[in-house]
Amino acid sequence: MVPGSVPVMNEEQVSQAVAGGAADGASGGGGGLGGAVAGGRSARPDTSTDAGRRSFIGILNQRLPRKRAIAQGLVRNPAGEVLLCELTYKKEWDLPGGVVDPSESPATCVEREVFEELGLEVRAGALLAVNWLPPYRGWDDAVLFLFDLGVIESGVLDPSRFLRREIRGVHWRSVADAAAHIAPYAARLLEAAAGAEHTAYLEDGVPRGGTGASDGRGVGVARRQPASGGER
Repeated sequence: MVPGSVPVMNEEQVSQAVAGGAADGASGGGGGLGGAVAGGRSARPDTSTDAGRRSFIGILNQRLPRKRAIAQGLVRNPAGEVLLCELTYKKEWDLPGGVVDPSESPATCVEREVFEELGLEVRAGALLAVNWLPPYRGWDDAVLFLFDLGVIESGVLDPSRFLRREIRGVHWRSVADAAAHIAPYAARLLEAAAGAEHTAYLEDGVPRGGTGASDGRGVGVARRQPASGGER
């Protein structure tokens, strides 16, 4: 659904959707569109008016699923090595970036995160990959956007500007060498993005229909059971 649009539903469908959710809300259930309108509020917005349509959009916005978005960036030096961050809160190194804030675009997020954590001003370039991450160790599923952040000289980075509560240090590694330091899903993401001619769509770091582990058990096996106990 395009944000800001009104779903194509007739009056009966609207009534059933909202009333069904209201019943869930009254019984303590969390599902349904109308849980938010239970408790005495109208269960049937008049979608023939602008106010009614906005009310119904509000109900949908509250009740429809939301998914966490993550934005990361690929920074290279002239030798073709990739910038990796050594973090204070997990063992594996990772690509720079972070979680997208509400109402923030993924491109803006990765620019902000790189500046906040590394003191480096970058401009998000081409979208290299979109990677769906399955639920993992208490995290819900998420969508990761990987952007090309260009090429910089290794000496440009100033450790005195690092966000020390999160960044212990940075390292330059080839794509092949990076796998020894980053989580398995991140290694698959990096390898797929580095070799892609166009934006890659991935699930757990591999193309849809591929396998995420050498035993062929399917997408995400290696990530859900990392040998190093890695975090997302």
